[in-house]
Amino acid sequence: MNAAEIRTRFLNFFEQNGHTVVDSSTLVPKDDPSLLFTNAGMVQFKKVFLGQEKRPYVRATTSQKCLRVGGKHNDLENVGRTARHHTFFEMLGNFSFGDYFKPEAIRLAWSFITDELKLPKEKLYVSIYKDDDEAGELWQSVAGVPAERIYRLGEKDNFWSMGDTGPCGPCSEIYVDQGADMACGPDCGIGKCDCDRYLEIWNLVFMQFDQAADGTRTALPRPSIDTGMGLERIAAVVQGKRSNFETDIFRTLIDFVAEKAKVRYHADKDTDTALQVIADHSRSIAFLITDQILPSNEGRGYVLRRLIRRAFRFGRLIGLIEPFLHETARQVVAQMRDAYPELLSNQEFMARVIKEEEERFSQTLDKGLVILEEEIARLAGEGKNRIEGEFAFKLYDTFGFPLDIVNDVAGKQGISVDEPAFMACMKEQKTRAKKAWKGSGEKDVASMFQSLLESGLKTKFSGYADMMAEGKIVSLLDGEGNTTDKLEQGQGGWLVAAATPFYGESGGQEGDSGEVDTPTGGADVLESLKPAAELTVHKIFVNDGEILSGQTATLSVNPRKRMASSRNHTTTHLLHSALRQVLGDHVKQSGSLVGPERLRFDFTHISAMTAEEIAKVEQIVNRAILDDIPVGREFVSQKEAVARGAMALFGEKYADTVCLVEVPGVSMELCGGTHLTNTGQAGSFVVLSETGVAAGIRRIEAATGWNALNYLQGLRQEMGEVQTALKARPEEVATRVKAMAAQVKTLQKDVERLQTKLASGEGGARMEAVEDIAGVKVLAVKAEAASIKSLRDQMDALKSKLPSGVAMIAAPTDDGKVTVLISVSKDLHAKFTAPVLIKDVAAEVGGSGGGRPDMAQAGGTDVAGIDRAIAKLKELVAKAG
Repeated sequence: MNAAEIRTRFLNFFEQNGHTVVDSSTLVPKDDPSLLFTNAGMVQFKKVFLGQEKRPYVRATTSQKCLRVGGKHNDLENVGRTARHHTFFEMLGNFSFGDYFKPEAIRLAWSFITDELKLPKEKLYVSIYKDDDEAGELWQSVAGVPAERIYRLGEKDNFWSMGDTGPCGPCSEIYVDQGADMACGPDCGIGKCDCDRYLEIWNLVFMQFDQAADGTRTALPRPSIDTGMGLERIAAVVQGKRSNFETDIFRTLIDFVAEKAKVRYHADKDTDTALQVIADHSRSIAFLITDQILPSNEGRGYVLRRLIRRAFRFGRLIGLIEPFLHETARQVVAQMRDAYPELLSNQEFMARVIKEEEERFSQTLDKGLVILEEEIARLAGEGKNRIEGEFAFKLYDTFGFPLDIVNDVAGKQGISVDEPAFMACMKEQKTRAKKAWKGSGEKDVASMFQSLLESGLKTKFSGYADMMAEGKIVSLLDGEGNTTDKLEQGQGGWLVAAATPFYGESGGQEGDSGEVDTPTGGADVLESLKPAAELTVHKIFVNDGEILSGQTATLSVNPRKRMASSRNHTTTHLLHSALRQVLGDHVKQSGSLVGPERLRFDFTHISAMTAEEIAKVEQIVNRAILDDIPVGREFVSQKEAVARGAMALFGEKYADTVCLVEVPGVSMELCGGTHLTNTGQAGSFVVLSETGVAAGIRRIEAATGWNALNYLQGLRQEMGEVQTALKARPEEVATRVKAMAAQVKTLQKDVERLQTKLASGEGGARMEAVEDIAGVKVLAVKAEAASIKSLRDQMDALKSKLPSGVAMIAAPTDDGKVTVLISVSKDLHAKFTAPVLIKDVAAEVGGSGGGRPDMAQAGGTDVAGIDRAIAKLKELVAKAG
């Protein structure tokens, strides 16, 4: 039974038992800002468990994409070295939201593993929470598990909580005995060790308590079920494999890489580790990029970059010099595309991103090896045999070198590494990263209005057709979020009405503003939020009289701002379509902001758009506007919308019935925002800017309607000022500016030439300043302000007159900073190199730098420190001598 069949059987089994099959959510946890990645099946249901969201089902089953790259059992450096550690994995799960509880959960789990998977009952064991007598009795009565095969464990192993407060409860785990030959020793047993003889395969969480801040627990009125079983682990058990990497999930990838590298799996431990790392990481890389995460130096993008680099390094160890991960990622697509079709639609973009990252890192890796060899040569020259932990960490942090590669290269030359200092640097970095983590996901307005959500309040939205509506005020909150009966003049707070025409902020569109009037007072609506699908909350400021709970209010949307937002939203759809036409189908929306002033659209694309591409996009969008096409809106089932070719936003959750917005012949998207009735109402469209916001993510900001007109009029005014200054007609401006730029460039070259000539004339005088320090000729001079090219020319002149020695030039720059150049002749490299010297020298001018062994360059901010820098160079040479 292969893994795909196990997955299908699991989902079918629970569907036949009344569960709704729910698609996996993305690896980016949309509803949990505290998480870096989705790491369990229950993450997408967290709001349901907390009572903040209701779904049209009370039983669900999923095969959830998960990623873990940290924590007690998921140290990245262990992945590939053990039989069970993985970064990416699939979690099979079944969930009950206040429906069935322990008896049914136990019956279903036991039935699936014994009847569907045919695991022998005599090899199965269970653990329960030490005080959970109910679960112990049920395992015997429902599943027939003998009492001697039921183990009671403590809170650490068998009690689950969502956090310090909130839903929690005991859990029960199912184990399979894999045989005595897998035992770690004579005392091996459940709860005694972590070896693989008694392998945990399924965890059943019984959410039955609500934990308060003081630690007290009260029974939940509707207890729930959350279970999780790793597909990779259960596949190994079913297929009779002792390692997850032996299953069909990984062997196809391992065999592909082994053939490409001309090595054999199970030939030796190091080769096996490399192949397993590459197979594991290839899966993570493919799914991360498909979920619109791209390599970067922070957050999720940094994790992806680390995975690519780690896999690439291990490829080098088995002889794969050229980029290869983009090919293994394609193998992942071929293997997993039936279960996750989004892989196939992103395949070309994914491969391009991976290959570019591989090529970039290949160059970085080579540079890092050179730096490591230079450090080893320096230590050997000084008679030292230990690499500092700080240096090893810099290699790891900057060039992606793991400690084991540094140890391997250094160890072959009799050099050790200060590992405790390295680990201290690692710990400090993790602490900084944890403090810097700002969270992720959308603005969590649900937590602000927890009481409203729990009360079940709903708002009827009429804003698609009406800009004004009457509705009963069903709730008022003061500025602190506390329920109140009234808000008086000068007070701010929150208002909920039974019906409203106000669009609440969601789907990237800002919420409406406007006014609320009642028989006793009036208020401005400053913004409108949407904490749940059927609840709109208005932020108000009372400017007249008082607003009372229970009153009937007249709610009026600001029509001008609404129209401006609708212009931008409909045009965003036109823009999305135009970008796909011009750049390709790999373009996908990765974020947007629609307000009355402008629109912002983030999309996947590797390189900056050319001026021609931007112009073409503007033409396509404006053509659709001038064609004055009717904009259609209809409510259909999600299945029907997708079948008709509607584009759904990646990672967005949709109800069974969705709003389909169509511009016939141009665009069809699932969207609940406000839109125009005809494209011609947009007036016009102009791109304000096109920039990069992350690796592989571009951003367009644009304007429509009156805002576009204002922008163009502003440009015309600026052009008029330029024409006046240049005394040129509009058609002459570009030619005149080009001529002036060429003239400036010529003058700059003349200045540089004169500076170099002047410096050459001073060469003889400068040589008189050469000092003999500990047998080394040293020339350190302070030059006049000059361009970097001029300073390099001056250094070349000095080097020609100083075949053996150390030369330094320090000069202020035109912008008040400092440039330092240091040259070290090759015969002195055993004592020191230019990068080694410049590190401390540059610190004297408040800067840093680096370079080749024979030439290094640094920049600084403290001009007054030049004399100290010169003195520092002489001090360093004297010490080395």
